[in-house]
Amino acid sequence: MGRGRVQLKRIENKISRQVTFSKRRTGLLKKAHEISVLCDADVALIVFSTKGKLFEYSTHSRSSSVL
Repeated sequence: MGRGRVQLKRIENKISRQVTFSKRRTGLLKKAHEISVLCDADVALIVFSTKGKLFEYSTHSRSSSVL
């Protein structure tokens, strides 16, 4: 048995919303890193918080090939 489907809607509680943002941001950054390593892909991720704070992740190709 899997988890039930969560209805996507804005979290009204400010503290819960911030905690969820922080956890999901960490998960996104981890997934971006994983896909860059596993697939040797160039990845860029930009996330802005509600206060306007910037969180970023980027990679570049490990093999230097010129097109």
